[in-house]
Amino acid sequence: MNIGDVARRSGLPAKTIRYYEDIGLVRPQRSANGYRAFRETDLHKLAFLGRARALGFSIEECRTLLALYEDAGRESAQVKRVAQEHLARIDEKIAQLEAMRGTLAELVRACHGDARPDCPIMADLADPAPRPARG
Repeated sequence: MNIGDVARRSGLPAKTIRYYEDIGLVRPQRSANGYRAFRETDLHKLAFLGRARALGFSIEECRTLLALYEDAGRESAQVKRVAQEHLARIDEKIAQLEAMRGTLAELVRACHGDARPDCPIMADLADPAPRPARG
């Protein structure tokens, strides 16, 4: 398959596929004229990478997961550990976003939103020692 075929079938842009090749995540064969020649295994790896990236795994986590994917002797505990660590980071980000939302919601409620110039939102943003975000 050429890069257009594998892009269509994997759902990834050709630019992303070329990037994954540049960083060594996939290694398509090259024909005599230098064109990439993707195999079914390359397609499966690209689909795997696309799904992993859609779930928010970093490139390095994808590299680890791909190595585990290719290792028939892997232990599922290894895969689970990578996923659990990623899930913990997602939970942390959610907590941070909820705290930001709580603080912003409080500021929005406190602002009259009228023709007066005083605004708690602007006062908070200008505060050199802002309060921590609340959930």
